[in-house]
Amino acid sequence: MAPGNCPRVTGFIFQGITDSVKLQNILFVFFFAIYFCRLVGNVWVIVLISIDSQLHSSMYFFLSNLSLLDVVSSSVIAPKLCLLAVTAYDRFVAICHPLLYYVILSKRVCFQLVAGSSLSACVNATVHTCTEFSLSFGHFTVLDHFFCNIHPLQEISCSDFRINKRVHFIFSAIETISTIFTILISYTYIIFAILRIRSMAGRHKAFSTCASHLTVVSILYGTLIFTYLRPSSGSSVDWEKMVAVSDTLVIPLLNP
Repeated sequence: MAPGNCPRVTGFIFQGITDSVKLQNILFVFFFAIYFCRLVGNVWVIVLISIDSQLHSSMYFFLSNLSLLDVVSSSVIAPKLCLLAVTAYDRFVAICHPLLYYVILSKRVCFQLVAGSSLSACVNATVHTCTEFSLSFGHFTVLDHFFCNIHPLQEISCSDFRINKRVHFIFSAIETISTIFTILISYTYIIFAILRIRSMAGRHKAFSTCASHLTVVSILYGTLIFTYLRPSSGSSVDWEKMVAVSDTLVIPLLNP
């Protein structure tokens, strides 16, 4: 259908994850339990860090911002990517330059890093949103997903979205590669610094401070690359839904 012949669309209908009523009830209980634990856990992290003066360091400041993102929205990808890169830099300073930790990561620097992450995310989101608003849609307004993800929207569009896909891929690639590069460089220095520690207890303590961060980074970047940087003829829609569930529910639960 030509873009000019497309009727005006005022909304979309989500097909959800499954058509089975029995399975929907099971998934509702399961997802609600995850959502409740995620909400309580992240709120408690924010409250605990704010009231305990011993936790007023840059590490916990970045952690509370990650928790705030998970409380406000369950699908914020770009801000979390930038903050995870910043947190990797925080671990690098703590392990490689412990005596200068509070000098390098002062309160002013921490606020600037978080503000920079948010600004980068806003620019990224604005570009994606503007490109999707340029699409036209026909009579088929049923999305085979449970939220307005970019790929399902493009699939039901009656416009030529090849330029949109290129723009989306380029910005996603820049965001992902730049933050991955920051994390890899930080952890390369961290590993060499840990290997120079003679005490096994010291090595274990240094590794333990990075283990949870690396777990979240690995899962988030794996699902992100699959969802946003894979070829258009990638995998099935059902598998993409499961990956989206991981982004929106499972990973925010892991942060606390």
